[in-house]
Amino acid sequence: MTRYIIRRLLQAIPLLFLISLVVFVLANEMGDPLASFGGRRRIRSSDRERLTRLLGLDKPITVQYGVWLIGNDWMDIDLDGDGVPDDKGTRRGVLRGDWGTSFMEKRPVGELIWERLPNTLLLMFVSEVAIIVLSLGIGVYSALRQYSPMDHLITGLSFVGYSMPIFWTALMFMYLFAVKFKEWGLPHLPTVGKYDLDVGPTLGQIAWHMILPVASISIVSIAGYTRFVRSSMLDVIHDDYIRTARSKGLSETLILFRHALKNAALPLVTIIGLDIPLLLGGAVVTESIFAWPGMGRLYWSAAQDTDIPVLMGVLMMISLAVVVFQILTDVVYTLLDPRIRYD
Repeated sequence: MTRYIIRRLLQAIPLLFLISLVVFVLANEMGDPLASFGGRRRIRSSDRERLTRLLGLDKPITVQYGVWLIGNDWMDIDLDGDGVPDDKGTRRGVLRGDWGTSFMEKRPVGELIWERLPNTLLLMFVSEVAIIVLSLGIGVYSALRQYSPMDHLITGLSFVGYSMPIFWTALMFMYLFAVKFKEWGLPHLPTVGKYDLDVGPTLGQIAWHMILPVASISIVSIAGYTRFVRSSMLDVIHDDYIRTARSKGLSETLILFRHALKNAALPLVTIIGLDIPLLLGGAVVTESIFAWPGMGRLYWSAAQDTDIPVLMGVLMMISLAVVVFQILTDVVYTLLDPRIRYD
């Protein structure tokens, strides 16, 4: 297993380099980073030339990528355009821990990401726990009562939930549980932010503000996961080893959780391993609608302003998370199914 993990990590290095190159080229083609500097005012040509040199946008794309990757201490830096290299403005590059400085915020990218990351991790953890627990419970219940009225109801609701766009779900939740509940005189849920400014970031405030974002993120995944769990359980509960376990006199609860569910969970593990890195990047739509101060909202702001350093920081973090969680998924396979070995 150790050799397998080391081999996968070594294979991930050139893959991440290729991803970074493709993402960097695409990010630079998104638009003009200087278009957002002046707000509604048009930037003068002299200021544009100065900013272009200052941000290194006058260099070829290959040079810009090299500066982002390994720093610019290997090249002459002329910020004022007098033809004399300056000592200011050097950076070390991503490989040496320097993610650059945001064009818009004028702050280190790493600082911006670490400032938003805990909020997204909190939202991601609560959402993922709700998704896994509810989808396993509903999916197993539906499989054990195949073709019953409740199974038909769960199947129909799953199709409806999976078909609803997340932005529509979020807006409907806001309309019902915030606007209409307030009109009806019922306790209504907050729609924006992480907490009320006049109360502060207390545990109760954060939990109260998380209800709608978590519900919006979870409902589509629960609907999809439930279908996978139901299908996998139906494939497993009629296998020979389940009949053998019953013939030995084992209880149905032990058969369900020790034998059937472990094998039925393998497809679900694959999907979770793919979904978690996307949640780490932040549910862009959900965080934007509910003004949740996380990675998704940071990414959306950077995309609107063509803030390339921030875009690269967020996208590369997601890419690294995808690689790591795919390796963890393979490890979990061996824990759930002893027949799977990588030696």
